[in-house]
Order: sequence, then structure tokens, then C-alpha cells
Amino acid sequence: MSTHTFITDETETGPAVSSLRTDGQIEEIAAAGQWTLIWHKFAKNKVAIVAGVIIGLLYLVALFAEFLAPTLPHLSKPRFTYAPPQEIRLFVKTPEGDDRFQLHVTGYRMEVDQASLRRSYTIDEDKVVPIGFFVKGQPYKLWGLIPMDTHLLGPLKSTDTMYLLGTDKLGRDLLSRLIHGTRISMSIGLIGVGISLCLGVILGALSGFYGGTVDLVIQRVIEVISSMPTIPLWLGLAAAIPLTWSPLTVYFIITLIVSLFGWTGLAREVRGRFFALRGEDFVTAAKLDGSSERRVIFRHILPSLTSHILAVLTLALPTMIVAETALSFLGIGLKAPVVSWGVLLQEAQNVRTIATAPWLLLWPGGAVVLTVLAYNFLGDGLRDAADPYES
Repeated sequence: MSTHTFITDETETGPAVSSLRTDGQIEEIAAAGQWTLIWHKFAKNKVAIVAGVIIGLLYLVALFAEFLAPTLPHLSKPRFTYAPPQEIRLFVKTPEGDDRFQLHVTGYRMEVDQASLRRSYTIDEDKVVPIGFFVKGQPYKLWGLIPMDTHLLGPLKSTDTMYLLGTDKLGRDLLSRLIHGTRISMSIGLIGVGISLCLGVILGALSGFYGGTVDLVIQRVIEVISSMPTIPLWLGLAAAIPLTWSPLTVYFIITLIVSLFGWTGLAREVRGRFFALRGEDFVTAAKLDGSSERRVIFRHILPSLTSHILAVLTLALPTMIVAETALSFLGIGLKAPVVSWGVLLQEAQNVRTIATAPWLLLWPGGAVVLTVLAYNFLGDGLRDAADPYES
């Protein structure tokens, strides 16, 4: 017969909170590792879980962009420039007047104003475009390696058109371009944060652990970088990129430029924590036990900074994404034929375009906002779960 124990946590900000736990649960908690405890605490934050699912789905979209996109991102059809989004419908009318289940979109009826030469589209209820899943479409290479022609969603007939999010000024499918842009925008933040993590943790750890001349030199470098005006520097670095470089090379150069300023905040966070912890008893015990300086840094001190590093990184990821979007929007970042959310937002620089085709601003801008919010909520959840001083 199991016994029960009351666990009471008293804090300064509120009354004592009591919880009834069995002896088995207490033993399980006592034997759990650090990451197990972090996961159990993180799982209680429903908002952070939802944000994590959204981030995971976005990276799945980035991973399988070619398969998920209805067509190729650069395939243009000038007949359908600035075509509005189409609505997916479930039922069609049979000749007998009954409703039959069939995924479809309705066609367009286009009219041209002879005075202004502007196109206007109206729904053509008589033209039904059947759509389905796992349909044959434009051939592509998955990850640039595997030849395929199957798309998750698309029109059943290759001659039909489907524009669920509308088209741009060249008649290119915005949904396909948005999906392909997810790969660039999400990966550039991940790579940039990876570079910032290495620089920030290593330099911050060295600065805080050794102090003295090492700390003086590293902090002066951080101050010089932090004092530089970012926009003019980005303009200069972007202008120095040769036009003959391939889009892939430009992509990595832009990643380096964006991450150039991303490591200073993390380095100062790590330095401050090292100053606070290097005199603690567990560090002294590790040194007396014969541990090398590298082991003391990476095996004893850095693991205790998990919450701080997670908090800074999860805030740095959306910052990287927004930085790339802003640079590409201003025309000094990634450029066509590369497709990213910032490149897609370049279409929104024209007021007339926003007035006639607001979806060109709505969908890429919404993707950026959704990603930034999801990262912030996920970061708050990870920070709270990893913080040993939170109950």
C-alpha cells in the first residue's frame, strides 16, 4: 500500500502551495535527469507546446517544399497576373441537380478595362477545376536529388490552373512561392543562430572564465561591433557582393552578414554568468579534483547556463528571420531568382499593388508574424522550464 506525502513550496510572492504525491512519484522525480525535469515542466505550458508544433510544421514545410508546392515557384502565366485567391469548394452540382462531393475551385472570368488597361477578375461558376491529392504536375527534384512529378495538392488536369493564394505581377502562384520561401527564411535563421551560438558561447566563456587581458580584448571587440550602425554596414557589405556570384553563395554570405551582430548579446550573457559562477564551490571542487580548464568550462559551468542560452537563442532566431526579411525587402539582401519571405514582400513596396493585390502583402507578412510569435512563445516556455529558480 503506497503512502502519500504533502510537498509544500513556499515563495515570497504568494501563499504556500501543497500537492499530494505518492512515494513512487517522489522517487521518480528525485532520480530524473535535468532534461527529463525540463521536459516535464515544459509539457505543462500548453501555449509553448502549440508554438513548438507550429515551428515544427514550418520546418517540415521547408524540408518538403517541392512536394508540398502545387507548382514550380518560377512558373509564370502572364494571362493570370494579379489573379485573386481561389476558394476550395467541396460539392458540385450534377446534371440531375444533386450535390456530389468533389474538391474543386472555380475558374476566372477576366475583363480588361480599355481605358486604364487594368485587368479585373470575376468568378466563373460554370468552370469547375477538379483538384485532388498526390496528383501529377510539373516535374522537379526533391532536395535537388530525387526526380519526381507528384504534388500533394493540385488540379487533376495539367492544363488547369489553381491559385489558392492568388498570383503576383508575373502570374506566378503565390502559394508555391510562399512554401519555397519558407525553406530559405527558416534555414537562414537556423544557420545564423548556429554561428552566433558558437561565437557567443566560446568567446563569452573565455572572457568570463579568465578575465584580465582576455576579457578586456573580447569586450572591446564586442563594444566596437555593437557601436556600428547596422543598416549602413549592411548596405556596404551587400554592395560588395559581386553580381557574378551564384544565388547559393549569396545566401551564405547574407547569413554571415546577419549573424555578424547576433553573437554579442549571448557573449555578454555567458560572460556575466561565468563571473558569477567561477568562484562557486562546485567549480573549486572540480579544479581540486584535477579537472582541466576546458572540462570545468564545458562540463561544469556551461550546463548551468541552459536557461539563459535557450532564452537568448529563441529570441535570436526570430531576430535573424526579421533581419533577412528586412534586408531582402529593402533590396540589399537576397534577390530573385532566390525566393524568401523578404523577396516576396518586395512586391508590397508599390502602393498600387497593395490596393489591387493585398494578398501579396498579407500572406508573406502573416508568415513572418506567425513565425516570430511562435518562436517567442516557445522561447518563454523553454526559459521557464529550464530555470531552476522557478517552481
